[in-house]
Amino acid sequence: MPTTPESDFYELAQAVIDPAALVRHVRARQDGAIVTFDGFVRNESHGRPTKYLEYEAYEHMALAKMREIGAQIHEKFAIHRVAMVHRLGRLEIGETSVFIAISAPHRAAAFDACRYAIDVLKHTVPIWKKEYFQDGAIWADGEIPPAAPGTKPAS
Repeated sequence: MPTTPESDFYELAQAVIDPAALVRHVRARQDGAIVTFDGFVRNESHGRPTKYLEYEAYEHMALAKMREIGAQIHEKFAIHRVAMVHRLGRLEIGETSVFIAISAPHRAAAFDACRYAIDVLKHTVPIWKKEYFQDGAIWADGEIPPAAPGTKPAS
């Protein structure tokens, strides 16, 4: 397995994520592009108003998997640096839950690598999301409680 450059940054955070700091971290003189992904808490899920989310993780394994994704990105794409942070704990509507920044000499590699990073993170990193509604809570991708009368569930 390829090694991840020391200049990359990976974190599971309890505090608010600072996207500008992560962009500054990956920016370098040899780069011509930085692509970011900012995943944040929306105000509805499955056609129901969301109150807030909670994230939990198997932290040791989650960080190892995030670093593994970074190593894969360096192997597959002509990029320079990676910053990948995921929040844990309670998040309110509008707060960033995951932020990824990737720098590269050229934009195409940065775009491709960023898309790869979020897609693989969502499918392989042991982080779980619990969604809270007015009438209860569910773990994401679990059983969806019935929508309130008169609302149309999202497809």
